[in-house]
Order: sequence, then C-alpha cells, then structure tokens
Amino acid sequence: MFQKISTKKAPAAIGPYSQAIAAGDYLFTSGQIPLDPQSGELSGSTITEQTERVMQNLAAVLEEAGASFDSVIKTTCFLSDMADFAAFNEIYAKYFTQNPARSCVAVKTLPKNVLVEVELVAYLGK
Repeated sequence: MFQKISTKKAPAAIGPYSQAIAAGDYLFTSGQIPLDPQSGELSGSTITEQTERVMQNLAAVLEEAGASFDSVIKTTCFLSDMADFAAFNEIYAKYFTQNPARSCVAVKTLPKNVLVEVELVAYLGK
C-alpha cells in the first residue's frame, strides 16, 4: 500500500503529517521549509541560504526513500516574494539538473514566515 518515510537528517514534521509517503512506485514529500534538522530552528535569512537548506532537507528525505534528485518528476515551489524568483532558480538549478515538471507560485505567508517551501514527487520504480 504505502509507507511513511522519516529521517532525522531532515526536520521533524511540525504538525499532523509525514515527511514523505512512498506509494507504489512514487514518493510524495511534504513541503520542506528551511529548518535545521538538529535544532528545529530557521536556517538562513536570505532566499539563497534558505533555498540551500530546503534542498538539503529534501535530499535527506529522498535518500531515506532510496531516491535522489534525478528521480524527481514534479516539484511545487512556494515563494513569499516573486522578486526572489531568479535567486531561487540559481540554487534550484544546481540540484534539479534533470529539469522536472514544476509549478512555482508566490504566496502571502509561509509557515514560520520563511521565504521558500518546496515539495516534490519522485519516481521510485526501477
């Protein structure tokens, strides 16, 4: 059926949800925000710093599921300010070299007033 994915290398869920769920050949992550997995505190103050932390958190969840950024087929990206789009893309492009499908939107507010949140879907099939 499905399996909950959890790792201490990414921040613990701050609500009633899982870091990720593997269902069949697919992995669905919850949105990752720039929290340090050890302290649970916000990591970074700029879009660049926060995006790096988000990608590190996603990498940890992917690894725990036996996947990588190359397995990702779709991302959904949330920015608190579309003026950060270019700086966000610079960091994003370092991790997603396969250019998965993507949606990127600006939202009014993100949890803990962070600048960025990213969720993804990865293919786990062989």
